[in-house]
Amino acid sequence: ICGGDATPEQTWIDQLLPKTDTHDALVDAARDGLRALVTQTQADIVSPDLDFSLLLPDESRPLAERATALYDWVRGFLYALGLLGVSERDFSAQTQEVLRDFTDLTRMDLDDLEDSEENESALTDVTEFVWAAALLVHAERAGARDGSSQS
Repeated sequence: ICGGDATPEQTWIDQLLPKTDTHDALVDAARDGLRALVTQTQADIVSPDLDFSLLLPDESRPLAERATALYDWVRGFLYALGLLGVSERDFSAQTQEVLRDFTDLTRMDLDDLEDSEENESALTDVTEFVWAAALLVHAERAGARDGSSQS
């Protein structure tokens, strides 16, 4: 969605659930669920109310679980950009720096993450940064493509 793909729904579904010759009701239901998620995410990311969310575990979950989910989200985001053939040079200098920060986030060592107030605060800050960065990437790639750029 953020990478500027003309058919993000189909690209994403094809990656997650490659087509097969057999009909499977569970796979069909999963595809329907993914389509609904893409549709909602596309609406949320362009919403003037800033409804977009990263779909991470809520704050009641353990810190390590939430940090790992954010780590996985960032890895998936970078993977999707790579899948689309988007490179760092396709972005402004500001967004290039953000993408380098994303790469640094994928190098985090979460094995000995302590459940502390300081780490809670850091995770909140990093999550907010990732959220804003995803909106920035969207504005530069998808927003520029469809004329709905955001600030």
